[in-house]
Amino acid sequence: MSAPVEKPVKKVVLAYSGGLDTSIILKWLQTEYQADVVTFTADLGQGEELEPARKKAELLGIKPENIYIQDLREEFVRDYVFPMFRANTVYEGQYLLGTSIARPLIAKAQIDIARKVGADAVCHGATGKGNDQVRFELGYYGLEPDIRVIAPWREWDFASREALLAFAEQHQIPIAKDKRGDAPFSVDANLLHSSSEGKVLEDPAIEAPEFVYQRTIAPEAAPDTPTVFTMDFERGDPIAIDGIALSPAALLTKLNQLGHDNGVGRLDLVENRFVGMKSRGVYETPGGTILLAAHRGIESITLDRGAMHLKDELMPKYASLIYNGFWFSPERNMLQAAIDWSQEKVSGRVTVKLYKGNVTITGRESPYSLYDQDLVTFEEGKVAYDHRDAAGFIKLNALRLRVAAKRDQRT
Repeated sequence: MSAPVEKPVKKVVLAYSGGLDTSIILKWLQTEYQADVVTFTADLGQGEELEPARKKAELLGIKPENIYIQDLREEFVRDYVFPMFRANTVYEGQYLLGTSIARPLIAKAQIDIARKVGADAVCHGATGKGNDQVRFELGYYGLEPDIRVIAPWREWDFASREALLAFAEQHQIPIAKDKRGDAPFSVDANLLHSSSEGKVLEDPAIEAPEFVYQRTIAPEAAPDTPTVFTMDFERGDPIAIDGIALSPAALLTKLNQLGHDNGVGRLDLVENRFVGMKSRGVYETPGGTILLAAHRGIESITLDRGAMHLKDELMPKYASLIYNGFWFSPERNMLQAAIDWSQEKVSGRVTVKLYKGNVTITGRESPYSLYDQDLVTFEEGKVAYDHRDAAGFIKLNALRLRVAAKRDQRT
């Protein structure tokens, strides 16, 4: 039985950065598919001016009404970053998932635009070796099951960088001077982090050169005096720094600056990609590193032991779901509901100290605190705990150990 013949694509929404690669993809879609192209550029706090993307798209023949540039910074932090941090999410013990958590929002925005303009396809610029192709496409299909997905890096015949540049020159696509040679490494950035991979970073035995780091100063160069501030939480989310209320994006921006100035948030990591290979990356997550420590600090006095330990058991599964692209899956929603319920009384204030790459929580207070000084004090006072109760508790917990030990003594 032959495979069904796919219908021609009439209109496609392209995730467009304005860079050389996605500009080549734009022109390739026009020539290969003969389709109308709608460009979508998201401002996720990557720190780049986005208006050049509009001009580049117009230069390549895209009508103004088919160019979408959206500021998604607040939505990104409020609806994606903060829910993830409620779970204290860390992948493989270290990675704070800065790239992973941005992909479902980009996919959602693309699908929203596709519905609005009546597009029958969406397109991304992820390569065939990485995780992002999986994340984008699982996001597309999770929101629009029958959408057509175009992945140029898995389809086109360009066999080298030179072939791509030749295509760009043939179609009058501007090529910056620094794009004619191989870049020393590639960068992906948003308000949560920056990720650097490839070229000078491919050998995991060699230390990353200092010029790779963009979001942080070296811890050795950080001030000799610590930076101390407070962070207020409400139902698991940060809402203020030093008593000043801030929007989600503004708060993360402030934390990023504090982290940058104190050399906080650097990570040199070899990780296991979902597609099966290992990769080495240098990540900088200054604000996220501070937020993780502060959130655990407020949870330490407001979460019951059982709830806290269960969250820690669920977290690796939750982290893998995000890393692997399953943000819109039923199981991620199930875990999110449990995590969010646990945060109902995770409110209060923590005091944070930053010093030469380190984050220390030096104070915690909450109207919902479970910390009872009468229970833990060694001083005489209110009798809230009878030491003699511990004897029965210990004997009951030791019963199975004693039974096993007696058996072993007989054999």
